[in-house]
Amino acid sequence: MPKNQTENKNVQEEKPVTPSPVKIKGLSDEEVKERLAKYGPNTIEEKEESWMHRLFRRFWGPIPWMIEIAAILSAMVKHWEDFTIITILLVFNAAVDFYQESKALNALKVLKDKLARKALAFRNGEWQEVDAKELVPDDVVKIKIGDIVPADVKLLDGDFLSVDQSALTGESLPVTKKPGDIVYANAIIKKGECTAQVTATGESTYFGKTVKLVAKAESEERSHFQEMVMKVGNFLIAVTLVMVSIIIYFGVVRGQNILDLLEYALILTVAAIPVALPAVLTVTMAAGAKTLAGMQAIVSRLSAIEELAGMDILCSDKTGTLTQNKMTINDPYTVNNVTSDDLLFYAGLASKEENQDPIEAPIYQYLKEKERYEELKNYTLEKFTPFDPVSKRTESVVIKDNKTYVVTKGAPQVIIEMADESEFDKKDAYAQVESFAQKGFRTLGVAWKEVTEEHYHFMGLVPLYDPPRVDSKEVIADAKAHGVEVKMVTGDNVAVAEYIAGILDIGSDIRDIKALRGQTTEEYLFLAEVISEALYKKLEPEKVSDEAVQKFGKEISHEVEKMLQSRPLPKGSIKQHESEIIEAIEKSHGFAQVFPEDKYFIVDKLQKADHIVGMTGDGVNDAPALKKADCGIAVSGATDAARASADLVLLASGLKVINNAIKIARITFERMQSYTIYRIAETIRVILLFTLTISIFDFYPITAIEIILLALFNDLPILAIAYDNTKLRTYPVRWDMKEVLVLSTWLGVAGVLSSFLLFWLVYYVWQVNAELTQTIFFAKLIIAGHGTLYNTRRDDWFWKRPWPNPILWNASLWSAVAAIIIAVYGFGLIYPMGWGWAIFLVAYLFAWFLFNDVVKMLVLGYYRKRGKLDI
Repeated sequence: MPKNQTENKNVQEEKPVTPSPVKIKGLSDEEVKERLAKYGPNTIEEKEESWMHRLFRRFWGPIPWMIEIAAILSAMVKHWEDFTIITILLVFNAAVDFYQESKALNALKVLKDKLARKALAFRNGEWQEVDAKELVPDDVVKIKIGDIVPADVKLLDGDFLSVDQSALTGESLPVTKKPGDIVYANAIIKKGECTAQVTATGESTYFGKTVKLVAKAESEERSHFQEMVMKVGNFLIAVTLVMVSIIIYFGVVRGQNILDLLEYALILTVAAIPVALPAVLTVTMAAGAKTLAGMQAIVSRLSAIEELAGMDILCSDKTGTLTQNKMTINDPYTVNNVTSDDLLFYAGLASKEENQDPIEAPIYQYLKEKERYEELKNYTLEKFTPFDPVSKRTESVVIKDNKTYVVTKGAPQVIIEMADESEFDKKDAYAQVESFAQKGFRTLGVAWKEVTEEHYHFMGLVPLYDPPRVDSKEVIADAKAHGVEVKMVTGDNVAVAEYIAGILDIGSDIRDIKALRGQTTEEYLFLAEVISEALYKKLEPEKVSDEAVQKFGKEISHEVEKMLQSRPLPKGSIKQHESEIIEAIEKSHGFAQVFPEDKYFIVDKLQKADHIVGMTGDGVNDAPALKKADCGIAVSGATDAARASADLVLLASGLKVINNAIKIARITFERMQSYTIYRIAETIRVILLFTLTISIFDFYPITAIEIILLALFNDLPILAIAYDNTKLRTYPVRWDMKEVLVLSTWLGVAGVLSSFLLFWLVYYVWQVNAELTQTIFFAKLIIAGHGTLYNTRRDDWFWKRPWPNPILWNASLWSAVAAIIIAVYGFGLIYPMGWGWAIFLVAYLFAWFLFNDVVKMLVLGYYRKRGKLDI
């Protein structure tokens, strides 16, 4: 081992340890500015849907067609008041939906800008992190494992890169690139590190020339919840059409004017079906996403909020998520009279400060504190090989006093096996590794040799400790209290995992994932290959973009299944014992020795056991697991590839932000469920009342224009439900159509009873004229509908907390007041009923509101006792 060179501490002419052997000449700010003006930004203009086309879409489809036909029929029979109100309703619904979509698109654009890719460029004589869109030709950049190449580049120096460019060239396996080779933009670096020079940017890249980007307006895959709500909408439309057909039949039998009859039927259909459904969905999801963004959690897919609400298992990374990811050095283990200072000095030689590796940061901090940092500059770095998952070590070739040395650090087992075991006690070294592991330390072995020597000289072990985050234990307890089990997933050995799990009260059952799978190496590599092929099979040239990565992920599992069916697994297949493996994974508290392929395996098995699974990840190889998971979560500091594949991107470290996201998601779910119950109950009330009164009594409860006003006043407050205060469940929430139908049907029937009692009193007992009766029913349906909103907004007595949000309260109050004023005075639109009837209606409907709340509680109580309902 070379002696400590303290006598050369003041030598200034030696090159520092960090420069590359290739002389780097970056650009200046002025040169960058000139090139930006000449070549433009490093972006490819996306074809976005024009605002005119988005607006036109609001007038095209089954629901708009019904409204438009109703308007045409009104004009044909010269009911100009009806025509005017119908047209206003049509424009209003279109305007609200258009405005909310525009707000959501703008919000997502802002959030997307926060996730803009960065690049490490050499400018003004130093390495700087810049926005990838600001790169210009001749920029010098550094690219490494996990990066998505920001532009077409020519490699300048470094050993090699393993590059996955299958999305661009169709090659199924990664290719090796060496200095002098060209690497295309949007390729993914699988291994290695190199300095490169930008050769083309934006639309001039290979990617830009060959890929025609499509508009982002393509529909996303609906979540389970959205699909259920759409089924509710279709169900209500079907019920309405059946009831309207009955009304038309009796009208024709009675010889009524067919045009008047059709106009009324269409208007009634418009009032009964969930016209506001798209707007409510958009507003509610966007409101949830905005709240999450304020908590440093970016939702890349709005419907992922529902998956979060139902998530019952979260598989969490240890490093940086449960722990601080700020390594500190404990007392090192050394051999052959090597001092701790020398051990850390050589560890520094085998590192590269500009890479900002969190494992290497405490080494440099130690050297600065011991005043050994400047000595690194006495060594000239000839070559540096970064860490990769295969070699599990870094290596530097350095020159000092015309002598060349090779210094390496990495996994202790690897370093120990590389060294000359005759120079130290190998058994004692392994015992020390195990001792460090039991204390939760991550250990680095350090060794060196002269370039001409065959074996390395082992120097010792550097124990590094990544302490748990201050709030991790509390946050995990909070997650458990809300029904989410946290399973720790780590690449560390079982001893380290058990130590951290014990501190955080995660549990003691930590499994070695390889032992759990019981697979041979052959089987493990086979499955990894299948997953890799499935991951990229869905990337077609015409769809390659950051957004496209998000679209194919959920299909990966189907591709894997198909491949496994077409290609038999080697002998000893895991499918032989799948049920036992699933049971073991469910019972485990965490997994050690985990590779990215194992994450996919864990998620797949848990999903087969009907769990909704969240998975955190940060690396490019985590993409399959992030996409496979019901909610893939890219943690703070994740690679571009991981962030592009995730449903939720965290900008803050730790699990606390995930817990917050779960709570917000459950609140959002409650709002959507309340809306659905309300919508079904109101449709039953309206359509059943109309069908019975028209069919049996030949009486139209309200006029066509009153139906339009009814729909208008009901749509206004329901939009505000996106901001309502709701109960936070202490367990994961899932959509159950049967449960919702039970409660909404009972409430709907109760509403029909109140309407028939009022109809009997007003029309038959008090013998009020038809016009006034219709106005009374118009006001009744609006006021009662607002009451239903407060019956359904929570599963307890209406007066209990949480109380309505002021936004919802004001929206419903003032729309009801406006409707009452119109009913009282008429304003030439409807028959005026006066304040006497208004006061009577408020008192009558308040009594029925209380009755409906009793009905709700009786239904919930009965079914909860039977264990069949818990909404």
